[in-house]
Amino acid sequence: MEIAPSKPQVTSLLSNDVLTRVERLRLNAVRRFTNRSQGEHLSGRGGSSIEFRDYRAYVPGDDMRFVDWNIFSRLHRPYLKLFHEEEQMHLVLLVDASSSMRFEDKLQRAKQLGAAFGAMGLLGSERVSVQVFNQRGGQTTRLRPHVGRGSMRQLFRFLEKIEGEGDGPLEEGIEVMLRHHRGRGVAVVLSDFLTTGNLRRALNRLFFAGLEIFGVQILGPTEIDPEVTGDLRLVDSETATTLDITAAGDLATLYQEYRMAYQHQLEALCQQRSGRLITINTKDSLEHVLFDLLRRQGWVR
Repeated sequence: MEIAPSKPQVTSLLSNDVLTRVERLRLNAVRRFTNRSQGEHLSGRGGSSIEFRDYRAYVPGDDMRFVDWNIFSRLHRPYLKLFHEEEQMHLVLLVDASSSMRFEDKLQRAKQLGAAFGAMGLLGSERVSVQVFNQRGGQTTRLRPHVGRGSMRQLFRFLEKIEGEGDGPLEEGIEVMLRHHRGRGVAVVLSDFLTTGNLRRALNRLFFAGLEIFGVQILGPTEIDPEVTGDLRLVDSETATTLDITAAGDLATLYQEYRMAYQHQLEALCQQRSGRLITINTKDSLEHVLFDLLRRQGWVR
């Protein structure tokens, strides 16, 4: 009895089983800020898809092809059939590749989630682009917009090659991206959000560019629940600055209060701009995040 050879792995970021399940998911965008070309997302304008929306009275100049002749035969007045317009959404993946993201596999998880979100977009007939920032003082590496299943391998190869380095602020990376970004839709921000700059302004710019914000705060297990005692020297992974502390155990409670307050602040910043934020732990399995957490939060359908 011969054993059938296993199917080659499509990408090192997602197992074939996970990718198969991802292919059945779609992003659940709330705002109807989309482009005018056809896709799978419904806009608020009337259009020419096959999904019926409503009727309205005919006015001179309307397309006679959309007159409902059955109603005309009964009422002797022409009414026009209206349809939802299916439009193409632009999905932009913003991947924070600063040095702090190398800690406890945060960058790896960002790349995995980027691959999953990107696959959802490509298979949903959306335009998908990637912006990698915070590499060497805010330089941005970009994958231009792609469409369709045939672009999946190119997307995966691009994400696989991302390496963490540099200390450029998150908000500067967003500003750089917006200088050449075109198209409305969704911006998925994959980051630990460890920044000292003006994040409010950057999120405002995403909002006014017509991008619904999906913020994914990625933290390591010791960032969420640090076990510290005694005297310690803390070293910033991006700036190499140090901080000596004593009685570290006494600061654990204060740290948790600050971390939760910052998380709530990020959530508020996103929600005030019709977006959303979720915080994940890299110790949680990718399957739990994609198929349980994101579904329960209404991010995917």
